Amino acid sequence: MAATTYVCSIAHAADLLREDPGLLEVIVSNDDNLSYGNIVSVHIGRDDYITALTDEGIHELRDMLASARVSVETWHSFLDDFVGEPDIIARVKNQPLR
Repeated sequence: MAATTYVCSIAHAADLLREDPGLLEVIVSNDDNLSYGNIVSVHIGRDDYITALTDEGIHELRDMLASARVSVETWHSFLDDFVGEPDIIARVKNQPLR
C-alpha cells in the first residue's frame, strides 16, 4: 500500500461526491464506519481540528452510500442506523436514488 501524501477535507469530499457535508460528517464521526487510517484529524490551530479523508476513505464512502441507495427502504434504514440526526435526515431523505 502506498503512503498517504495528502487528504481531503469533508467539505471537499462532499463536493466530489455531491453529498451533504453534514451527512458525511456524521458518518465519519464514528471511525468504525471506515477502514482504519482513512479518517484523519488535521490540526489547524491551537485547539482546532478538522476531519479529513484519504482517497481510499472517499472511495469507501462512495461505495457505502451507493449500496445504501439501492432502494428507498435501504436508504431510509441507512439514515436511521448511521445518521440519526433528524435535521440531516430531513435534508437528505428525499434525494433521488443514484
